[in-house]
Amino acid sequence: MNTMTLWHLSGWEFAALAFAALLVGFSKTAVSGANTVSLAIFAAVLPARASTGVLLPVLIAGDVLAVLTYRRHAHWPTLWRLFPAVAAGVVVGTLFLVWADDGIVRISIGVILLLMAGVTLWRRRREEATEDAPDAVTTRAGRMKARSYGVLGGFTTMVANAGGPVMSMYLLSAGFRKLGFLGTSAFFFLIVNVSKVPFSAGLGLIDGRSLFLDAALVVFVVPGAFFGTWAVNRIDQKLFERLVIAATIVGGVQLLLR
Repeated sequence: MNTMTLWHLSGWEFAALAFAALLVGFSKTAVSGANTVSLAIFAAVLPARASTGVLLPVLIAGDVLAVLTYRRHAHWPTLWRLFPAVAAGVVVGTLFLVWADDGIVRISIGVILLLMAGVTLWRRRREEATEDAPDAVTTRAGRMKARSYGVLGGFTTMVANAGGPVMSMYLLSAGFRKLGFLGTSAFFFLIVNVSKVPFSAGLGLIDGRSLFLDAALVVFVVPGAFFGTWAVNRIDQKLFERLVIAATIVGGVQLLLR
């Protein structure tokens, strides 16, 4: 990673990264998927590959705050179904990063995000989310869907920290309500993002200089998380789902246009 670029940020560039970090906190406790905007900001200010290493510890800080807030609402059967497929996706993503350049990474992730948003919009027109705890993973079709989304989620989270929208699309399609959605995704991403640290360090995406910048940015995650906790109780279910899908589309388009 060209860490020298991390020491030559202008005031406006650091302000943009600080805003992105604040948005990470908000997305982890209110509108999951909104951190695709953070991903785009980091990739715009820093080299694309380097940005993934800097963003990862910021995301982990947001994950910790989200787990502390929504730990009682996690749906563990769904998590256990997802983890093996996600692990496979992380391995594939690591191999992809060894081969792909920045342009290929951005285009690939942007296409996947828009595809997932399109599939979810199509599904939402056909069925309404249930009020009960989701049971989609107990059927053969549900298990296949969990594996497919799990591999995609692992791949996208490894190559660009963009697994949030993919898993958001899966959890919405599985019928999760707002608190179950946030609790399940909080534990999911804390475990997955921590497991990515050795891979990212091995690829040279995390080092002492990137962690120094992270130390300055993590401060901004906390107020974002508190604002998200305040806002989530004021967002109804339909608006919540629309915001998640809209954030996914915006993130995908930004990656394709850059």
